[in-house]
Amino acid sequence: METVIHFMNDSAEFYKWSLTIADKRVEKWPMMSSPLPTLGISVLYLLFLWVGPLYMQNREPFQLRKTLIVYNFSMVLLNFYICKELLLGSRAAGYSYLCQPVNYSNDVNEVRIASALWWYYISKGVEFLDTVFFIMRKKFNQVSFLHVYHHCTMFILWWIGIKWVPGGQSFFGATINSGIHVLMYGYYGLAAFGPKIQKYLWWKKYLTIIQMIQFHVTIGHAAHSLYTGCPFPAWMQWALIGYAVTFIILFANFYYQTYRRQPRLKSAKTAVNGVSNGTSKTPEVTENGKKQKKGKGKHD
Repeated sequence: METVIHFMNDSAEFYKWSLTIADKRVEKWPMMSSPLPTLGISVLYLLFLWVGPLYMQNREPFQLRKTLIVYNFSMVLLNFYICKELLLGSRAAGYSYLCQPVNYSNDVNEVRIASALWWYYISKGVEFLDTVFFIMRKKFNQVSFLHVYHHCTMFILWWIGIKWVPGGQSFFGATINSGIHVLMYGYYGLAAFGPKIQKYLWWKKYLTIIQMIQFHVTIGHAAHSLYTGCPFPAWMQWALIGYAVTFIILFANFYYQTYRRQPRLKSAKTAVNGVSNGTSKTPEVTENGKKQKKGKGKHD
């Protein structure tokens, strides 16, 4: 017990010290003064993973078609805005794509980049709705380890990113990821229109490939910065490399299970990349050689 108390005290002291090197510009921004709101929302998210399926167990699934269309295209707009702001802001600030230290000044372009990164962090909290929609539509098989790991960790880790390094090299990964999310949520939004549109969406597996390429690029970018001694916090670069490796493993496993292991099966039950938001096709069951749709769900 004494060891635990010492560990907690040391952790508290370390956190107090870390606040002395945090970015003062974001200190009073919404959600940034303390980690408690972010941690609290994340705990509620994990709690919903347990309570939600229990609540829906004996209820008809919701369709939420209109809701999903509005949500997905709203996310397209949000991610497009983030990507645009990061690209224009970094260009105006003269950022280097190979090595860019954090500038903690109140320069208008630096604040613009920090603000865009803050919106990127907020978008990761909004993405918890992906899981909510899955559970409300009783797509429980979609809530995989990859799905939960991706959603929960991104929100928490980007709070850390915004608190200490809302600029510099941080813009690189966020720019790429927000651009990819424009494509992803565009796909989900189109898929939400139903079978008439879904039959034209042949390119879903390429979204997974693009994401895996993204992780490899991220590792290469961080490794180059470490090798050249770029004056960006090394702890962030190492953490980013380790985090990206976990995603490469998980996404590669998803890709193999979905597109290689059973190449003849149209995976209507499987998400585009293991982290989608309930826009997959209605599951089908086969009986006497005929495909039958499962029961209708509730409307919006």
